[in-house]
Amino acid sequence: MQTLPTIWFVLIAVLWTGYLFLEGFDLGVGMLMKLFARNNTERRVLLNTVGPVWDGNEVWLITAGGAMFAAFPLWYASLFSALYIPLVFVLLGLIFRAVAFEYRGKVNTEQWRNRWDWAIALGSFVSAFGIGAALALTTTGLPLNANGDRVGGPFAWFSWYAVLGGFAVVGFSLVHAAAFLALKTDGDIRDRTQRLVTRWLPVGLLPLVVWVVLVTYRHGQVFSWLLVAVAAVAAVAAWRLARQGREGWSFLGLGVFLLTGSAALFGSVFPVVLPSTLNHDWDLTVSNASSSPYTLGLMSIVACVGIPLVLAYQGWTYWVFRKRVSSSHLPPTHDVLPAVGRV
Repeated sequence: MQTLPTIWFVLIAVLWTGYLFLEGFDLGVGMLMKLFARNNTERRVLLNTVGPVWDGNEVWLITAGGAMFAAFPLWYASLFSALYIPLVFVLLGLIFRAVAFEYRGKVNTEQWRNRWDWAIALGSFVSAFGIGAALALTTTGLPLNANGDRVGGPFAWFSWYAVLGGFAVVGFSLVHAAAFLALKTDGDIRDRTQRLVTRWLPVGLLPLVVWVVLVTYRHGQVFSWLLVAVAAVAAVAAWRLARQGREGWSFLGLGVFLLTGSAALFGSVFPVVLPSTLNHDWDLTVSNASSSPYTLGLMSIVACVGIPLVLAYQGWTYWVFRKRVSSSHLPPTHDVLPAVGRV
């Protein structure tokens, strides 16, 4: 087994896990704009908890996709071309969501805000569901021929595995967001999100648990089942800690659950990066889907310099904005004056 392709497979798995951890609560907060918040003040509190970090969190998605493109071009080409339609909706969801973050407060009317609130909520849901479906199919397979091309029509990717993965990421994002809001807010929102975590954590995590167990059952080794056991313990610990009001430790427990569950998924399918459901002889692996050793070596040098800088910058950002947010911190809503005066 080649060393550099294996290292980059692990790094890409880490990047996707980091994206799900950071963008998970980010997308969940977006969905809770309509599912949880009762009025405009509460929605403003929710937006302010992720306001300083949401765009930085999305860098992980770009980095994960870019790393797949550079390190495993055949993996990237087969997966992204087969999922062209759902990934277009993911991009549209992210675009509408980003625009809504910026435009929501530009006009001080309920109708205006309501439209952008729906853009945030639906954009977050579509993005979370699409990313979950893509990652699920990465571990369960697509109808690929010997050239790595999709066999079938534009919806050949659609299966119950894709639906399971979509709801797995959506469910985790909602629970993760509730734990994040319990950690980052104060007052009534904090109390209600604590109750939300304790009540809905088992339901929200169930699709992800089913996904992990199915893949581990089909492909896993002993170490994969050990990781699944650690993930189960972390989920139970997160639930119990949330009931005790220990928000920080509960949030960390969900992170351990995601990390070990993701490690079980990627570790179970290794060295396959994208299985073929038509013939396993046509599976894409870390060996036959990777770039040249020179490309991987050059990328490794760049990653050794760039990744620590990104981690340090993001860590500093979270430290600066570590304080809780409440309605008392928000200025009154007001009309935004136009930059150019009307004649």
